Amino acid sequence: MGKLLFQGHGSYRIITNEGIVIYVDPFLGSGYDLVANIILVTHEHNDHNHIELPSKNSETIIIRQDSLKLGTIYNKTHVFGVEIEAVEAYNKNHDKSCSVGYILRFDGVTIYASGDTSLTDDMKNKLPNYDIDYALLPIDGIYNMDVKEAILCADYIKAKHTIPIHMKPMELFDLEMANKFIHESRLIVRAGEEIEL
Repeated sequence: MGKLLFQGHGSYRIITNEGIVIYVDPFLGSGYDLVANIILVTHEHNDHNHIELPSKNSETIIIRQDSLKLGTIYNKTHVFGVEIEAVEAYNKNHDKSCSVGYILRFDGVTIYASGDTSLTDDMKNKLPNYDIDYALLPIDGIYNMDVKEAILCADYIKAKHTIPIHMKPMELFDLEMANKFIHESRLIVRAGEEIEL
């Protein structure tokens, strides 16, 4: 059974059935001790790109937004048995040219790591067809969409579980904010909590 550890803010760690360790947007929280097979960076803002935090070895693969996005073309790759596909991420604070989200597929599970974003065309037109199991969406309403827009995005995406993240600047977690994300797919995961996928 795979696992997801929400480290806080926009950072989380995924472990697949095969023991492949994936870090997404490392910045805050604990749980960086396991050696990374894959580190994903959705964009280069300071609260998403601390690749020095996870333990690494010579085989660690670091994928940044420009690794899979060439101009307007969003590509995919397969590493360590994990399929990673770049998708759109953008809003007034995050230019489409230098931000991405990721679709991760492994063990029969599909995860949408949205990065920092608001409603995108991909959310409306592409992601509803992806049968997403877990979508992680920012809800801060400052640098990203607010709770109301995140609920609209969840309606489009139709993930089985939607985890609200990135709730307040520089804070690991805020229960009051998480509880405002009222949606049938909502799954609240506190900072430092690990769930089975």
